Amino acid sequence: MRLVRWTPDDLVRRLDDVVAVYGEAMGYRTDLLEARRGYIATHVRRPGFRAVASLTSEGHLAGFGYGYLGAPGQWWHDQVQRALDPAARRRWLTDCFEVVELHVRPAAQGHGLGAGQLRALLSMAEGATTLLSTPEADEQTSRAWRLYRRFGFVDLLRDFHFPGDERPFGVLGRDLPLEQPAA
Repeated sequence: MRLVRWTPDDLVRRLDDVVAVYGEAMGYRTDLLEARRGYIATHVRRPGFRAVASLTSEGHLAGFGYGYLGAPGQWWHDQVQRALDPAARRRWLTDCFEVVELHVRPAAQGHGLGAGQLRALLSMAEGATTLLSTPEADEQTSRAWRLYRRFGFVDLLRDFHFPGDERPFGVLGRDLPLEQPAA
């Protein structure tokens, strides 16, 4: 497995693969995946965009992650901003790198790909803080939650509902720059 940095053009060129990995990892219906395709294609032009990919020796996409600088007027940023109190908004959203997507194909999970992708992505990130959202799950059994806790992410919002998704999410944050995650 090889971890590579992707440019915006790299991600757009592999958009079919990105959407397929996203769908497998998140368990979303096909109609939702088509809507995400358009969002992802526009995200690559946002300020501070950074992306990484895990590729097999044959060049198949096993996982990917990307993010950018959050700003007012961006849907996710505005949803989270409305839910946070004023002090938390200033602390977490003023100079924030949003981890928009971080996914590994289910068949490739459990081998450190997600940790490698997150480490590489946050090492390249601009900003004083980083935020992400993830579906609520049992923190003891969820690989995603265990990964984010190992990297020092703390709770900002729990059981948060984004419009258009019936599942509750946790919104997590940590300071940047990235230092070695706790063991």
